[in-house]
Amino acid sequence: MKFIGKVFKIRDAYKKLSVPQFTIVTGLFIICLGTLILSSPLCSSSNVGLWEAFFTSTSAITVTGLTIIDIGDDLNFFGQVFLAFMLLSGGLGLMAITTFLQGFVVKGTKLRTRLDKGKTLDEFGVGGIGRTFQSIAITAFSIISLGALVLYSFGFVDIQNNWERLWSSIFHSISAYNNAGFSLRSNSLQDYRANYLVNSVFIFLIVMGGLGWRVIDDIWSNKRDLSYKKLSLHSRLVIRASLSLIVFGSLGFFITESLLNSQFFNDLNFFERLMSSVFETVSARTAGFTNYPISLNSISDTGLLLLMTLMFIGASTGGTGGGIKTTTFIALMAATRSTLSGQKDVIISNRLISDKVILKAVGITVGSLLFVLLMAMLLSTANTFVKKESFTFLEILFTCISAFATVGFDIGLTIKLNHFGQFILIVGMFVGRLGILLLLSALWQALYKSRIDRQKRIGYPRADLYV
Repeated sequence: MKFIGKVFKIRDAYKKLSVPQFTIVTGLFIICLGTLILSSPLCSSSNVGLWEAFFTSTSAITVTGLTIIDIGDDLNFFGQVFLAFMLLSGGLGLMAITTFLQGFVVKGTKLRTRLDKGKTLDEFGVGGIGRTFQSIAITAFSIISLGALVLYSFGFVDIQNNWERLWSSIFHSISAYNNAGFSLRSNSLQDYRANYLVNSVFIFLIVMGGLGWRVIDDIWSNKRDLSYKKLSLHSRLVIRASLSLIVFGSLGFFITESLLNSQFFNDLNFFERLMSSVFETVSARTAGFTNYPISLNSISDTGLLLLMTLMFIGASTGGTGGGIKTTTFIALMAATRSTLSGQKDVIISNRLISDKVILKAVGITVGSLLFVLLMAMLLSTANTFVKKESFTFLEILFTCISAFATVGFDIGLTIKLNHFGQFILIVGMFVGRLGILLLLSALWQALYKSRIDRQKRIGYPRADLYV
């Protein structure tokens, strides 16, 4: 009877949670469950303990790709299948899953609460529930299947065993579409650096996942008379921003690494250098795959700074990637342009953007930047590293942005950190995937709920501030 009473108390406590709070709690529960399963002998070898499984589980649910184990060697087939399932769960929407789970716990949900859930899902970037989630699943299945088919038939032909080639194609297609960066090979995609087909397939999968279902659905809905002007403003801005970042990043990376004679382009001809530049630029926007080891020795400081910028901006709202999102970046640039030109309103493509959107974009950017700097400060403190090795602040900042933006680029720092340092990356991955505003909203509601309710009924006089 006492056990049943505790179960009812837990259920009642869940009912009192707001949607952001419930999302965080459920996300932590899924990560802990994944930790127990991945650490069991059914999934992994003796090299994977609870801590290694905890780090990997968090990285999988947040579709980051940072890992302290060898996925291909330390996880058996069942462990790899479960990891792929976690990638799908995290990529297609941790928010959507928690909302469906909440439906089993809280019955008789009012319309207002259900609308709030859908709003939260849209803000998180996976869309609403019901038919929308079904559309997300169908789109993902179609694109992942296409990528796996091409990789199996023409890409991973060096794998002689047909079953191994099939599973490798499926796993990497899932990982690429979800912008996860997990690979069954310890050297990621370095063996296929000069393979144009494999690089092209991964670029396609990463871009499709990064664009998001909204854009893909919009294009599909207008497929009979496809016109750029007929697409929604969101789709047009996402496509324009994504192409601009790919072109700017690729050319910038190609020029800097060629002029500075970095090791990244050793033994590559002009076209291979161009393909490698495009691949790394696309992967930097939260995918995490690499076709050459990334380090201070292989890439110039300018190249690393460019990659950090792309990582911080990330993918698009509604996509499987992280970062502050391309639409947030566009809103900030538009607001900056309006300020410099002396305009009162923010206009994008002859459309007035509300102050609420601009404030949200500023909040996301400032909150994310401060959080990344806090991570870097903690990692820079004494006794963080196991062997007291000396690391530059550029290496630390690069790793922090990679974790927070759920990219998964690793320059050799992750495995050298002790548990405290790796725990900082775990927190960074979790916060980066959920969103800094969602986390702050949940904490604020928990600490100052009565104060929030009181502020909604209070008006304040206006005042000027000189900036």
